[in-house]
Amino acid sequence: MKKVLVIGATSAIAASCARLWAADKAEFFLAARNGQKLKEVADDLKVRGASVVHTYEIDLSDNAKQSRMIDDCFAKLGSVDIALVCYGTLPDQEKCEQDAGYAADEFTSNGASVIHLLTLLGNKMEKQGSGSIAVVSSVAGDRGRRSNYLYGSAKAAVSTFCAGLRLRLMKSGVNVLTIKPGFVATPMTANLDLPQALTVGPDHVARDIVNAIDNRRGRIYTPWYWLFIMLIIKHLPEPIFKRLPI
Repeated sequence: MKKVLVIGATSAIAASCARLWAADKAEFFLAARNGQKLKEVADDLKVRGASVVHTYEIDLSDNAKQSRMIDDCFAKLGSVDIALVCYGTLPDQEKCEQDAGYAADEFTSNGASVIHLLTLLGNKMEKQGSGSIAVVSSVAGDRGRRSNYLYGSAKAAVSTFCAGLRLRLMKSGVNVLTIKPGFVATPMTANLDLPQALTVGPDHVARDIVNAIDNRRGRIYTPWYWLFIMLIIKHLPEPIFKRLPI
C-alpha cells in the first residue's frame, strides 16, 4: 500500500494523479489552500478506493507553515513513498511588468516557496532513505518568452533546483522527478487561448506522471512531443527567436 503526500492536492493534475493511486488503495495526506475543495477531493478518493485520507489546509506560499505541515504528514503516515508537489499560480504578465511587488509575490509563489518546501521535504526523505519526490514545473522554464517570462523564470529556478536535488538525494535512495507539462486544459488555463492540437487534459498528464514515478525517471516532458518542441525553441538563434510573437 503506497503512502502518498500530495501538495497542491486540489489542482487538476494532482487530483488526477491521486485518483490513479486511490485505485491501488493508497493512503493519502493531502495539502492545499481551499478547505472546501480539499474535502471534495478527499471524499472522491475515498469513493475510488483510498484506504485513508488525511487533509491539511495551508497557504503554501507561507514558508513558516510548511515545516509544520510536513511534520504532521510524517506523523500521520509514518513514512512517505511518493510526494507530489503540484501548486502555483499563473501570473498576469502585464501586471508583473508594471507592479514590482506583484512580480516578486508571484515569483515567490511559483519559485521560492517551492524551493523552500523541497529543501524541507528533501531533508525528511533523505533521512528516510527511500521514496520519490515528483515536482510539477513547466516547459515555460526552458526559455524566457515575452508573454510569460515571470512565470517561466520561476519554473526555471524550480527545474534547476530539482536537477541538483536529484543528484544529491540519489545516494540516499530517493528519486526526484521533474515534470514539464506543455499545454494542459485545467481551470488555471481556462482563460487562455490554447492550441487544440497541442493541448491535453489532466488525466493524460497524470498517467505520464504516475508511470514516470514507477520507473524512477529523472525528468519528463508531457505529452512526450514537448521534448522535441522545446529542443527547437531552446536552440533557435536569438535574432530569430526575438521576432517570434510568443
